[in-house]
This record gives sequence, C-alpha cells and structure tokens, in this order.
Amino acid sequence: MIEEQGRVLRVADGVAIIEAVRRSACGSCGAAGSCGTSLLDRFLGRRPLHLEVDNTLGVEVGDAVVVGVPEDALLRAAAAAYLGPLVGLIGGAIAGRHWPLPASTDGELASILGGLLGLVIALRLVAAYSRRLTANRRFRPVLLRRDRPLPIPVTFS
Repeated sequence: MIEEQGRVLRVADGVAIIEAVRRSACGSCGAAGSCGTSLLDRFLGRRPLHLEVDNTLGVEVGDAVVVGVPEDALLRAAAAAYLGPLVGLIGGAIAGRHWPLPASTDGELASILGGLLGLVIALRLVAAYSRRLTANRRFRPVLLRRDRPLPIPVTFS
C-alpha cells in the first residue's frame, strides 16, 4: 500500500473527497536542478489531486488524513499509461509499413499514418482501461488513518 498525506475537502453520503499534493523525489536527487523531470515540475507546477474515498473513519472537513493506494493498481495504471501508447505507435507504424498507400513509393507515409492511428487507438483503449480500474472497488484508494495536521500553505502576493 502506497501512502499519501491529504486534507479532507468535502464529506457527503459516506464519501470523503481528499486533496493530496503530489510529491516527487527531486529534493533528494543530486541532479535536482538540471534534469527534465524537475524542469517540467517547475514549469507546470504541482496541481493538487482529488481522491474520492469511503469515509470509514468518520473524518470531517479539514482533517489531515493518510490515504492508501494499492500498489498493484498503481503498477497496472503506470504500465497501461506508458506501454499502451508506445505499443500502439510502434505496432501501427509496422502495420502501416506493410500496407503502403498508392501515393507513397516506399511506405513511409503509410507507416507514419499507421503509427498515428495506432497511437490514437491505444490512447482510447488506455482511457477505457483506466475507467474500468476506477470503477473496481479493489483498486480504489482507502482511508488508513488520521494524521498530524498538515502545514497551512501561505502565499504572498
């Protein structure tokens, strides 16, 4: 079980909406200032993640909590998100290479179009798989325990 800290935003009908701030390991890495991941993180910023969990602990709005996400759900989602589009792109390009378009003498255009088509199909399949994982209660995040209060973010304008 992968644990993440969060704060309860809303509670209704036995369900709690938790706001968890995504963390990265960039702070402990020696190349924190120069790698692509930290540059993207600084450019895009950190957006909070909202999780819907069953309110098994009777938490209230504002409570600090620890949420657990099953490891196999995370591994399945990561494999689908990274491998699915890659396999679709490469598979579509290979399939397109064997069915050249009449206007293309070497099949390069057909390979590009096949790759794009394979990528689009793979992205749709990954989205459908993601919806199926989300609907399966076995893969949903759960409330593990109340936590010490989180620091209140302060912004200066």
